[in-house]
Amino acid sequence: MNILLVLIPVTALVVIVGVALFFWAVNHQQFDDLDTPGTLPLLDEPAADATTAPAENPTSTTSKP
Repeated sequence: MNILLVLIPVTALVVIVGVALFFWAVNHQQFDDLDTPGTLPLLDEPAADATTAPAENPTSTTSKP
């Protein structure tokens, strides 16, 4: 029965911390856009720009001095 004297305040503290973290996340716009992050991996890569240098081909057989 004495364990209730410990468990009730500990549980109340955990609930208060959880509520505080939830409101912190809402204030920092963590829940503003829930749809876009899930679709980003499905989108095509943007077209390569002519101004960017092409990446070095790691499979090339040319030797470097």
